[in-house]
Amino acid sequence: MRVLSYVFLALAAMFLAVPAFAQGGANAGTNWVAITAGFSMAIASGLCGLGQAKATAASAEALGRNPAARPGIQLALILGLALIESLALYTLVIIFAKVK
Repeated sequence: MRVLSYVFLALAAMFLAVPAFAQGGANAGTNWVAITAGFSMAIASGLCGLGQAKATAASAEALGRNPAARPGIQLALILGLALIESLALYTLVIIFAKVK
């Protein structure tokens, strides 16, 4: 637990140091919006995959325990998977809107 608090402290210090580099000088030609858009899509897709895997595993376990509740479990699973997938789609829409 102590190591985790040190990690979060180091991350906070790195994020607080970012405004020091926010100078209005000449642009070096690097498209940071495109680079960060790629990272954000990667993170969103990875978290969506983890969420979908957990939801599918939980529904399979629920069906194994109570097969008679299949319609309710299936409806909740499909609704949950649609909401999880919408995170990646919203991220993709935002990327297309911001990256030129």
